[in-house]
Amino acid sequence: MTSRRDFLKAGVALAAVAAAPHAAFAQAAAPAGAALFAPSPGKWRDFEVVTTLNVAPVDGKAGPAQAWVPLPSYRAADWFRPGESTWKTNAASAEVVTDPHYGAKLLHLTWAPGAADPSVEITSRFSTRDRATDFSRPGSVAALSPEERALFLAATDLIPTDGIVKATADRITAGKASDLEKSRAIYEWVVENTYRNAATRGCGTGDVASLLASGNLGGKCADLNALFVGLNRAAGIPARDIYGIRVAPSAFGYKSLGANSPTISKAQHCRAEVWLDGFGWVATDPADVRKVVLEEPPGKNAMDDAKVLAARKALFGSWEGNWLAYNDGHDIALPGASGPKLGFLMYPQAEVASLRHDCLEPDAFAYVIKASEISA
Repeated sequence: MTSRRDFLKAGVALAAVAAAPHAAFAQAAAPAGAALFAPSPGKWRDFEVVTTLNVAPVDGKAGPAQAWVPLPSYRAADWFRPGESTWKTNAASAEVVTDPHYGAKLLHLTWAPGAADPSVEITSRFSTRDRATDFSRPGSVAALSPEERALFLAATDLIPTDGIVKATADRITAGKASDLEKSRAIYEWVVENTYRNAATRGCGTGDVASLLASGNLGGKCADLNALFVGLNRAAGIPARDIYGIRVAPSAFGYKSLGANSPTISKAQHCRAEVWLDGFGWVATDPADVRKVVLEEPPGKNAMDDAKVLAARKALFGSWEGNWLAYNDGHDIALPGASGPKLGFLMYPQAEVASLRHDCLEPDAFAYVIKASEISA
């Protein structure tokens, strides 16, 4: 892994920010006459996300501290452009590390033994916009390279493509001819047969085989979208999860599908893509359909509710650009860590005295993530 890392030393001065701090949160409701939920490519939007860590002792035990923070590294010419990340820190070292398999980038920080109040403030900029696929107009799309196809068909530690996953995919896609028909059938199956479980911690674990074997198909985005990805891969269709965080309200007025405060410390969300011949990478998010069912006011909505139907129709082929994409990595080994590798990298991580912090408890960790839209 070391031979393929990119190392950049800390000490980069923070650039001045010409931003309207809460501009993205000024209009959470859809304007009069707007479509219910119909994202489409349009204007690019510029955002800034500031992640602040103050690494506390773990279970009262102090000691040498280190942290690993995901940086925006995913890039897609049609909808996401990562910008510069800069930081201020009292760490003894800070290095940008690149995962050798997926290209996921993280900032690795280490503090000298006995350092008081280990802390860092990371500022990341990026541009994004809505995206949508017109399935009535297939085009000439460059094929995936053999290496890319193999990567996005491969099993991961939490997403196997054999056994119960393969058997389930075969049942869902029986009689379907094209990859588009198969993937749409998988999407509809996930929407129909899973549910969002409010009791699931964070975004879930993404353990697809265990989810299917349990017969209890409840979870959150890292579970339900990983299930969609695994079923597609088992059906021979390249697919991937993209791990990120919501940064702004939904322009269509969906409270459940946006960040409704400038503080987004608990707004992590993963989405999914599937590769379809004639269309390339296609946006999908069956987990957000189930989130609309459970959480969109007034809550516990019927499957034939107008907002549910609109989201269900749109979220196979489109999504809204109010979200930061960190990476599409799996099975991430944190350099220098004492604890286990990660199934995915979507939260800040830290260890103190070789003990891993609970990344799902930002107030105890402690970390705060804030987002703002940058004015033109």
